[in-house]
Amino acid sequence: MAFLASSHAQPKGATGVIVFADGTVVWGKGFGASGSAVGEVCFNTAMTGYQEVLTDPSYAAQIVTFTFPHIGNVGTNAEDVESRVEGAVGCVVREPVTEHSNFRAERQFVEWMKDLGKIGVSGVDTRALTRRIRLNGAPNAVIAHDPKGRFDIDALLQRAMEWPGLEGMDLAQRVSREHQEGWEGNYWRLGQGYGRSPRDDKRPHVVAIDYGSKDNIFRNLVRAGARVTVVPAKTSFDEVMALKPDGVFLSNGPGDPAATGDYAVPVIKALLEADVPLFGICLGHQMLALAAGAKTMKMHQGHRGANHPVQRVGEAWGDTTGLVEITSMNHGFAVDADTLPEGVEQTHVSLFDGSNCGIAISGKKAFGVQYHPEASPGPQDSFYLFEKFVGMLG
Repeated sequence: MAFLASSHAQPKGATGVIVFADGTVVWGKGFGASGSAVGEVCFNTAMTGYQEVLTDPSYAAQIVTFTFPHIGNVGTNAEDVESRVEGAVGCVVREPVTEHSNFRAERQFVEWMKDLGKIGVSGVDTRALTRRIRLNGAPNAVIAHDPKGRFDIDALLQRAMEWPGLEGMDLAQRVSREHQEGWEGNYWRLGQGYGRSPRDDKRPHVVAIDYGSKDNIFRNLVRAGARVTVVPAKTSFDEVMALKPDGVFLSNGPGDPAATGDYAVPVIKALLEADVPLFGICLGHQMLALAAGAKTMKMHQGHRGANHPVQRVGEAWGDTTGLVEITSMNHGFAVDADTLPEGVEQTHVSLFDGSNCGIAISGKKAFGVQYHPEASPGPQDSFYLFEKFVGMLG
């Protein structure tokens, strides 16, 4: 099977299909769950971590094209799941999924995908699909799998055409937890798993607002010395303050930040006025920027992968300004650096395209980054951010 420029003719043996809103039809071998799902097609350049990617809530309503050809070959395990809520709806891969070969594997990738309700299509020319996204932007499409190869292409096309896309879509409420909870997890050690965080009320208390969070973020806050309470996305300022936080963390998440900002920004503005220390990652970074008076924008293709170089700029990092971090990214929206108001310093920039990757607010203990420091691509280039945040809570 290979990427076809535009063909409705179903090849023999095709059990999977991707139907784009512009009428392009791509055939392949389906795996995982049966059925269909609609979303935005993006690509991720990471060579590892496919399980973390597919369970990251930031990928809600997205179909991930993996540029690395061998996906699924290390299987899956319970420890590498980033969240129990919705993540990516499906994935597109080049090679057929083989038997796993890894000492940590507990299940086959195909079985795991099926149980999570995620649809996969293999046998696609992912290089050609990636080039298409780079040239034309991230398209809307429907991904479908039927073991018997029965598809209503016209109906799938209609569904892809009618889907409104991510702009203007608030997905944070859809993936946020519904109730407050104390985080009891710990950071991972080989052969020991995660364990529980220490029960020490003397640790600085971080209230984390969950816009679609990844568990490993909370583990790193614990590792840096914090006690963490996680609250839903629409928690009010008064409810946050009733928990007596030493600092507030703004999590990653999916969707259009401007839409989520309708209810998130007023809370963050109030936290800034109260001089509560703040740290935001990805969507949380964008929420902080919006609260400070900046604007966000939809990117042409987005940044998704584990090898993105980011440089520290400005004066916020002192002697370390100019250093480059290798980062993990997953975002299709970004803060528009040209709209940063006076008093908001740009602290990090992408060396791929110069887009904003970090801010700090003058006179406040408040900063954010557009990448995922908890994902360990460097592998430890960005851990200092958690230490910096917890260190300012004394």
